[in-house]
Amino acid sequence: QAFLSVTSILNVAVFRDHFVLEDLVEEMKKQSPALSFGPLQPDGQIAVQGPFPALQVLREFLLLKAKSLSEEDKREGTSHQRLRRKLQEHRGAPETRSSLRDAPRDKQVVVLDTDIYHYMRFFFPKAFQARDVVISAVTDGDIATVCIESAGRKAGSGLSVKKTIENYSVELQKILRKERLCFKEHSRGERLKFKQLCERLKPRYPKVLLIPYDTHIDVVGISADVFKFMEQVR
Repeated sequence: QAFLSVTSILNVAVFRDHFVLEDLVEEMKKQSPALSFGPLQPDGQIAVQGPFPALQVLREFLLLKAKSLSEEDKREGTSHQRLRRKLQEHRGAPETRSSLRDAPRDKQVVVLDTDIYHYMRFFFPKAFQARDVVISAVTDGDIATVCIESAGRKAGSGLSVKKTIENYSVELQKILRKERLCFKEHSRGERLKFKQLCERLKPRYPKVLLIPYDTHIDVVGISADVFKFMEQVR
């Protein structure tokens, strides 16, 4: 398995006044079953990963949604719109000021393939370490969403970390490969033997990462190393 999928960050906050965003995301998932969706962020951003044609179809779907809402707003009448906007501004003014006051000085989001994220954390941990920066991550299926927040007054530190992580990710996508050892049909004892065998072989391939799950083990690394590792396991 090569890392050839496309990742995009969508901002669905524009639909907040018309839809419950969680319901909209569920509709998007049904519309595009070939795509993987990350967790919906509080600011309305969501990471989507999958084949480029499927992302194009999802984009057209959202554009049609936005167009229908725009036409609906026009039918409501300009006077009603102005009144509603004034009411919203009046109700939301204190909340907006509070949000701005409590907002972090610097916040960045990076979306990675989950396997590449694990590989980076294990072999390049310094990419996720920096002064005055707090880094957290949420993995959801094939997508890992990394949040980088400035913990000090130094502006731009989060952006610098983001660029470092993105650069590592781009380079690793070119050289990494993943194979899967499945033992779903095996007994508990056979699964244990599989894991013990992999652990014995691991020192021979220091640049290979083993990611164990209940039903399989993912083997991630340089293509040549992964091929040799899998051959020895078999």
